[in-house]
Amino acid sequence: MLRIEFEPAHESDPCSCCGGTTVALTRFVYKDNNAHAIYYAQFTKSHPERPVLAAVSIGEWGEHSNPEHRVAFALELRSSESQYQVMVTDAQSSPWRESQVLGRMLDRSEALKHPLLADVFHITDHIVNEDAPLKAHLDGKVAA
Repeated sequence: MLRIEFEPAHESDPCSCCGGTTVALTRFVYKDNNAHAIYYAQFTKSHPERPVLAAVSIGEWGEHSNPEHRVAFALELRSSESQYQVMVTDAQSSPWRESQVLGRMLDRSEALKHPLLADVFHITDHIVNEDAPLKAHLDGKVAA
């Protein structure tokens, strides 16, 4: 069973291309009450396409683990009229490509073959259903 721990959202200065506020999220994912993954997500409130950039880092998060024990997946989340869409992207396109804590960020071709990709998609299923501000953004609604 997965459980997400929600940290407060952070809002940045206006976006240089549209003037909208960018929201950054940090979330901790637990599987059977054990640290399992973290994800970062960001979106700009006024972008008409409403994309969400995300990075999911999965692997060992125990007391004696370090970034070499995990890998990170660069993602873009979008919504259509009938479904949410998750696209694996290249590490170079991720705002977190230089993050030291996430572990090595995989390029798209490597990520698509990685044995943890199914776990990442399971996490994204929870993200789009349980992360209220992210879901509201994807749905084109204002978060409560």
